[in-house]
Amino acid sequence: MAQANYVGRRKTSTARLYIEPGKGNITINGKAIEEYFPVKARQNIATFPLSVTETEGKYDIKITVRGGGSTGQAGAIQHALARALDGENEEFHSVLKGHGLLTRDDRMVERKKYGQPKARKKFQFSKR
Repeated sequence: MAQANYVGRRKTSTARLYIEPGKGNITINGKAIEEYFPVKARQNIATFPLSVTETEGKYDIKITVRGGGSTGQAGAIQHALARALDGENEEFHSVLKGHGLLTRDDRMVERKKYGQPKARKKFQFSKR
C-alpha cells in the first residue's frame, strides 16, 4: 500500500496528513508530536481517532499544519486522521462516524461589525 494524503480543517487551521503502514511514528511540521504539542490534552485530541479504532503503532504519520492556534491545529489533525483511517480501512467508518470524527466542525469566529468594538459587543450607550 502506497503513501496517501488527506486534508482536515478546524477553525482557520488546515492539516495535510500523509499516512503509510509503519511503526507508529507521528511527526508534525518536522517535529515529534510530544515536542509540537507539549500539552498532553492536545496530543490526545489529535490522536483520538487512533485510540478509537485501536490502531496505535500501526501507521507512520507525517503532518503539515498551518494557521490558527494549538486547539484549532489539534482539531484539524484529528479530522485529517479520521478521514485517513476511513480511507485506509472501510471497517472503521461506522466507529469513526459514531464518535462524530468524520464531520467537519464548521464553527468559526464571527466577523467584527462596523460601529462596534467586536462582533456583538456594543459601545457604551449614553442617554445624556
